[in-house]
Amino acid sequence: MNIQDLQPKALWKNFADLNAVPRASKKEERVIEFAKQFGEGLGLPTQVDAVGNVIIKKPATPGMEDRTTVVLQSHLDMVHQKNADTNFDFDTEGIKMLIDGDWVKADGTTLGADNGIGVATIMALLESTDIPHPPLEALFTIDEETGMTGAMGLVGGLLEGSIMLNLDTEDDDELTIGCAGGIDVTATGTYETIPTPAGYTAYKLTVKGLTGGHSGMDIHKGRGNANKLMNRLLYHMNQQFDFHIAAIDGGSLRNAIPRESFATIVINSNDAKKEQAFVAEWQDILKKEYQTTDPDLQLSLSACDLPSHVCSTAFQKQFIASVYACPNGIYRMSPDIEDLVQTSNNLARVLLKEGAYKVLCLTRGSVDSEKLDEANAIVNTFELIGATVALSGAYPGWAPNPTAKIVTIMSDLYQELYQEEAHVYACHAGLECGILGNNYPDMEMISFGPNIRGAHSPDEKVQISSVQKFWAYLLETLKRIPKA
Repeated sequence: MNIQDLQPKALWKNFADLNAVPRASKKEERVIEFAKQFGEGLGLPTQVDAVGNVIIKKPATPGMEDRTTVVLQSHLDMVHQKNADTNFDFDTEGIKMLIDGDWVKADGTTLGADNGIGVATIMALLESTDIPHPPLEALFTIDEETGMTGAMGLVGGLLEGSIMLNLDTEDDDELTIGCAGGIDVTATGTYETIPTPAGYTAYKLTVKGLTGGHSGMDIHKGRGNANKLMNRLLYHMNQQFDFHIAAIDGGSLRNAIPRESFATIVINSNDAKKEQAFVAEWQDILKKEYQTTDPDLQLSLSACDLPSHVCSTAFQKQFIASVYACPNGIYRMSPDIEDLVQTSNNLARVLLKEGAYKVLCLTRGSVDSEKLDEANAIVNTFELIGATVALSGAYPGWAPNPTAKIVTIMSDLYQELYQEEAHVYACHAGLECGILGNNYPDMEMISFGPNIRGAHSPDEKVQISSVQKFWAYLLETLKRIPKA
């Protein structure tokens, strides 16, 4: 069966069309034009604002003209991640999709269901001719995954709706009414290199096979962080062997839990056999520790070309210590909302090569003062080794409003349709609602979506039956939007 033949066909057709368009964060020119042409092709009022958000407006169907205008919102960009052994060019190729039972996934890459399913859903509604709905305003934002600059740049006055349905969550029994904010922490610096000593052998040390995932939604699951595990190996190696680091390249995007890390090291040739035994020993240790969360974890040590220069002994010790001290994972759980991570950090990227280094973190928190407290802890950790540390890309959280009318409408409807209560909660991911609320403070907002697993990783998949449930739930919700 083809993706386009799945039900509802209009939604899956649009998802397939969207996934044929490369749409990495900060490289959205093609997908902006795609969305613009889609709206104009339907003869609907369509505009692209100053930052690249696309807004398409559609009148109500007959008999629903007096209902409250609803904003349907999703983001156009997607996380581009692939397995190391996958040959794929995100800049030129469309996502290769597969059907696996009740799930749609991609062939070795992220799928883009986050947030492409939301975009495709809105597209299906815009082009429909037989679905009852109130006046609609489709808001397709850009750059949600790496800075939320689309939401930040949306000015007041462009939208008339007073209810926003954000289609960007990943469990079909949840209604999200609040989220965490975030801030990027970037440490950069230079270091002394020395010529590679005589009598040393070069190796590539690899940590791979980790589960990874979304650095907000999955941060509480105890999954291994490849940057932390690599640094742990280097720390113990530094205690036992005469060795130097030439390069480290770990992780990729701030909002993805790192799955892989690679280090080029040189070892005194007399210790080469001991080093192989060391790596085998640590593979056993880490596989036992992470057998539940990361069953495919692998460590390897393979010969490589000898580099001309390596880290000095003094800097190497300092850098390993600073990465070891950098917080990662849960910083504090919420004392007010059960099972909600309140503040966390993802040690997302470690890059060291040829006399320069960079460390990227994404700190999340639903309490801004505590979020900044953890960010400051990271700042001080790296300033101790002389790094320049910048805080950037800050965005606010979204304060829950459980008494909003749309929350009551959708909670009651879920109970009626499925004979069970929806989980109404706040999440630790960063959603655009908090930012959009700055310029539209009177707009009621709620977020929901189908079951998506493994977002921000090549394991990403979306459940077909859940998309059908989500679609039916959305259509019934639109019928029950109250009068303005």
